[in-house]
Amino acid sequence: MRPENNWHALSQNEVLSELKTTSAGISKSEALARLKIYGANRLPAPPRKGLLRRFFSHFDNILIYVLLGAALITSLLQHWVDTGVILAVVVVNAIIGFIQEGKAEKAMDAIRHMLAPRAGVLRGNQRYTVDSEKLVPGDIVLLEAGDKVPADLRLLKTHGLQIQEAILTGESLAVEKRTNPVGIEIALGDRTCLAYSGTNVTSGQGMGVVVATGAQTEVGRISSMLARVETLTTPLVEQMGIFAKWLAFFILAVAALIFAFGLFVLHHDFSELFMAVVSLSVAAIPAGLPAVLTITLAVGVQAMARRNAIVRRLPAIETLGSVSVICTDKTGTLTRNEMNIVSVITLQHRYTVEGVGYEPLGDISNENSPTSISGPSPLLELACVATLCNDAELRKLEGVWTVEGDPMEGALLAFAAKAGMDGGEARHQWTRTDIIPFDSAHKFMATLDHNHENHALIAVKGAPEQILGMCESSRTAEGGTAPLNEAYWQEWVNELAAQGYRVLALATKPVKPEHTVLEQTDLDNALIFLGLVGLIDPPRQEAILAVAECQGAGIRVKMITGDHKATAIAIGQQIGLQNTENALTGVDIDNLDDTVLGTEVLNVDIFARTSPEHKLRLVTALQAHGMTVAMTGDGVNDAPALKRAEVGIAMGKKGSEAAKEAAEMVLADDNFASIDAAIREGRTVYDNIKKVISWTLPTNAGEASTIIVALMFGMVLPITPIQILWVNLITAVTLGIALAFEPTEENTMCRPPRPRSQPLLTGVLIWHIALVSILFLCGVFGVYTYAIERQYSLDLARTMAMNTLVVMEIFHLFFIRNMYGTSLTWKAVCGTRVIWLAVIVVTIGQFAITYFTPLQGIFSTEAVSLPDGILIVGIGVALFAIIEIEKQIRIRLSRPLDTGGSHQGPELES
Repeated sequence: MRPENNWHALSQNEVLSELKTTSAGISKSEALARLKIYGANRLPAPPRKGLLRRFFSHFDNILIYVLLGAALITSLLQHWVDTGVILAVVVVNAIIGFIQEGKAEKAMDAIRHMLAPRAGVLRGNQRYTVDSEKLVPGDIVLLEAGDKVPADLRLLKTHGLQIQEAILTGESLAVEKRTNPVGIEIALGDRTCLAYSGTNVTSGQGMGVVVATGAQTEVGRISSMLARVETLTTPLVEQMGIFAKWLAFFILAVAALIFAFGLFVLHHDFSELFMAVVSLSVAAIPAGLPAVLTITLAVGVQAMARRNAIVRRLPAIETLGSVSVICTDKTGTLTRNEMNIVSVITLQHRYTVEGVGYEPLGDISNENSPTSISGPSPLLELACVATLCNDAELRKLEGVWTVEGDPMEGALLAFAAKAGMDGGEARHQWTRTDIIPFDSAHKFMATLDHNHENHALIAVKGAPEQILGMCESSRTAEGGTAPLNEAYWQEWVNELAAQGYRVLALATKPVKPEHTVLEQTDLDNALIFLGLVGLIDPPRQEAILAVAECQGAGIRVKMITGDHKATAIAIGQQIGLQNTENALTGVDIDNLDDTVLGTEVLNVDIFARTSPEHKLRLVTALQAHGMTVAMTGDGVNDAPALKRAEVGIAMGKKGSEAAKEAAEMVLADDNFASIDAAIREGRTVYDNIKKVISWTLPTNAGEASTIIVALMFGMVLPITPIQILWVNLITAVTLGIALAFEPTEENTMCRPPRPRSQPLLTGVLIWHIALVSILFLCGVFGVYTYAIERQYSLDLARTMAMNTLVVMEIFHLFFIRNMYGTSLTWKAVCGTRVIWLAVIVVTIGQFAITYFTPLQGIFSTEAVSLPDGILIVGIGVALFAIIEIEKQIRIRLSRPLDTGGSHQGPELES
């Protein structure tokens, strides 16, 4: 590597010589050797806090300060056991946060790894796609529109190449790149022969040699600016954090008033009163709630990753639960993205092409009779154009033929081989001199090729309507030409499209050998039309099922594709979309104003021949109706629509780096079924968050109200301060966290989408908190009164009251697990492994402090008899029965208000 970093001032030959490489690239073995020398092509990991610093950072919280202050005062009062329990609560909360933070970092590292960009390279004059991390100086990299530049490159070839370099220069306009060297002192933004790592290709194509990787790149020099790690938080978690703080201040204010009332009015003992107020504060403050909620999100992120849905921006998890319409691409998302040419149309014949996938084997028949291809033939000429106007390569990996490059181009190569064309030999004989890359604006690709026999030709492929407008004649079966019969070809285009085929036209034009530059003017009304090919990309079976499930969940699915209108309708019908009788094309959209489009977008589910610009208008029109939109995209021009949509979804395989940067979520497998799975997981995560909130707040309120009532009425506390501290500790770190791992409920995808404006604390949830608090009061004071009337000792009465509190929290947990249906099923009773593990841990803990003699002395407990134990469990059953009956009543009352035959369940979240 040159320390002076003046690659922009050197000629191409000087750069290649300095790097000991050629325009054909280095060999695989040389790449491995250089990788050991230069290391992986990635930026250094951002510095992380040490383990101790991470651990103690979890004590930096106003809630923890309150508890530490309480521990200090109890120690001064020599209540050592109480001090120990309070400190245990604090330390356990810190441990939970510490573990969660570690899981969050691992989750984000895994996401960054799964999103590692890939790059097209030439090694030994063969094209490969490799992880960008494996690039080394001397590699030859191929660039296309939408790519993120994977390393610093000295450009060797460019064709309309423009790169957006705002992250380095701050200049928003894309820079046109060239290959000529520039002066040594030229500013970074004017080094037009260099492409910098991390910048985005906005248009054109290019080829360059890697001159710097990793920390040696320009972006590596300012990596500190790019080292911001996205924190694992969402608006809901922040909202809950703020809520917890306000609740803490409220509880402290109430505690201070009660303390003053008990001390100056009721004249309680200071020490006992203070401990009661401390236990009140600890019981009422949901100190661990934000941590448990974040754990729930971390679990959800990992669950989505296992389903090939990689969440880049965590607020998308919440939004997924409210998605009401999905705007999806067709190719590769609803279909397999395994193009196969099955029909070929020439001027005189229609041929049927057999074969599976990209395997270059299969018969070509004409009217069910195998075709013998010999001598000059339109089929052979079609195969030649299909091979030359092509950037893909077919490879056999582990016995399976795969395509390196565009699937459509892979299908063309497979067809050419079936027609008798040896692609490797053809590319050896013909040398590409110039190219007009495919662009959605002009909808064709053209190459200029010369062979060793001093012949030259232009090979063109593209959309039929575009190619027909560029042709003046058609190739006949005898090898001559005939005037172009546009009506004949258009009729075949419509017929093939109506059968669900993607239709591609191929054309050619012989030119003089001295013709070495390809211009648009060379193509206008001067081409010979060779024929049409019909390609089929069959629907994914799992996508058909996923579309049906989304529609059952009240989610509209709309297909937006660049394909022909008839093709889009045919595929839409196979997929099972609604409203497939008609489709809007890009031209139709252009002719509609926003008001009319806003009406049409509700009645149409198929949009054909669209450009990325149309996606933005469609998203905006849907959002105007209050819909929450998930939009898929893969191109650089899809970025505005992805950003505009509530959930932008980029394709992981075929998606450009620009699309991935703009999206909230990336599909690792480009499969629509993964979108359905992600929405299911998103609803599950939100449900579990609501379950955590709906379990924590009522139980905390129930614990606190027990102490408040006793203090305000001058009664003996039914549960001692140390016992309430113990209950809060043992249940918060077991039962609360267990809800984060709850599986998806059966009717999750049978409910309509959740309104995005739905508040966190609703009237129904407040009512549930009040109801459960009252029932907790009745249960605790009821069993306490029962024990006193039976002339049990005070310690035994308090032991029974404490165990009753814990049992009611367990039964409340089983109620919360099934928020949208009945809890009285065998599956609901069975629960999950995590739930029962939590219940077992709590039960063991309660048995230990109730029956283990050393702990009885610490917690002032006595052994409970079997009949009294059955009574305690019976109180829990009674609580469960009351709140379950109340839930079922609400369900039945809410059904007449529902639409589509579904209901919102017990409305704890709405």
